[in-house]
Amino acid sequence: MKKIIIALLPVLLLAACNNNSNTTTASSDSTATGAGIAMDSARAIAKEAWIYGYAMFYNYKSIYLYALDKDFPANAGGFNRFKHYAKMFTDKDTSIVTPNDDTPYSWAILDLSDEPIVLELPAVPAERYYVMQLIDLYTYNFAYAGARSTGNKAGKYLIAGPGWKGDKPAGIDSVFHCETNIVTILGRTELMNETDMANVKSIQSKYMLTPLHEFTKQPAPDHKQYALPLPAWKEGDYMSASFIGVLNVLLQYTSVDPGETGLRERFAKIGITPGKPFDSTAYSKEELAAINEGVKDGMEALKTSIDNTTSSMDIFGTRAYLQNDYIKQATAAAMGIYGNTKIEAVYVGSIKDDAGNMLMGGQEYVLHFSKEQIPPVKYFWSTTLYTIPKRFLATNPINRYSIGDRSKGLKYNADGSLDIYLQSTSPGKDKEANWLPTPAQGPFNYVIRLYGPAETVTNGTWKAPLPKKM
Repeated sequence: MKKIIIALLPVLLLAACNNNSNTTTASSDSTATGAGIAMDSARAIAKEAWIYGYAMFYNYKSIYLYALDKDFPANAGGFNRFKHYAKMFTDKDTSIVTPNDDTPYSWAILDLSDEPIVLELPAVPAERYYVMQLIDLYTYNFAYAGARSTGNKAGKYLIAGPGWKGDKPAGIDSVFHCETNIVTILGRTELMNETDMANVKSIQSKYMLTPLHEFTKQPAPDHKQYALPLPAWKEGDYMSASFIGVLNVLLQYTSVDPGETGLRERFAKIGITPGKPFDSTAYSKEELAAINEGVKDGMEALKTSIDNTTSSMDIFGTRAYLQNDYIKQATAAAMGIYGNTKIEAVYVGSIKDDAGNMLMGGQEYVLHFSKEQIPPVKYFWSTTLYTIPKRFLATNPINRYSIGDRSKGLKYNADGSLDIYLQSTSPGKDKEANWLPTPAQGPFNYVIRLYGPAETVTNGTWKAPLPKKM
């Protein structure tokens, strides 16, 4: 079975998973903790809680960078503000991995603790695709606005946290209710070609965020205070029993889903309670050892899940769609956090050819789409090539980093099929329009992005081809 490479977004968050097999087990008759729970139970709960919180923790990385870390070059200047990207990425851009030039990003982190935020979108020309993906702290895609979901007309949308119970204000088209008070908005605006950036910038400048009290011209509400402040993000905080403290901070911003009441009660047995400081000295050596073993178990379970995941199509979506499958959610965060729900966009690709060998620079390949295999989409599709392992755009003599149905001069065969040439040197003047340059040496991969995929894609009927070595 081929391995699908899931398309990754800005600030890719790959976790450091422990590759060592776990050979230490706790005895079922171990000494009970002070909370009256056996060591093996503490270990099992820690594993479950670590997996549960994994996506939230790595979500917090981008939340911290974009909203709180003033030294981060792309910091948005705080919560409830957009940060727009309006440039064509090249091989010189190494600050993010697997970038694309299809849809420049608009990024915002919302804090709904005090009040809802109004998202105002302009009228966008009917021929241009755009989307606003709304992601809660858990990383569920809880709502969408844009071409597919709400159309290209202008609109105003209220984004409300779990504590807001008001009526829809006048002038608001829809209310999007979220079960957490921290929300990420990831906007994408289609870039038609290299001369289109000014139009994209104009549209991005009209994406607006307004606190509800300003929109309704009312006094500002009281500011909500939390017991624990949001901390600086540190990768190591999630690699041991210290993850409990991280969860206790982030869970302050969440509500409890009815299906998770029992889960939260189990977590409390090892000290996971929203707003409760983590104090390692409050645990015995045996308790901490059991929790740390549970963390290792969680890492192993996640690694196994990643190794066995071959598609992005069913690992992103709403809570109802994912059905509280926490290992699936953690896997999505590790392989490509903030992926779209499959009805919005699907990403497929490969690091291997049709013979199962790694794609290598210096070799010549053809990616052949039969007429029936041309990606079926409502909006558009593209193929972008990246170096491995860093997943940056590949340096090439014609500065071409992607190719797709909008590419100028793309040539289809007489029978309606399409050949894309993957190689480091020109395939010949008559084929250069269909040339996607590869590195001169070293491994590479490619990602096919399908925007507005047809049902044959989302139900798995459509299959992408693999490159064939020439």
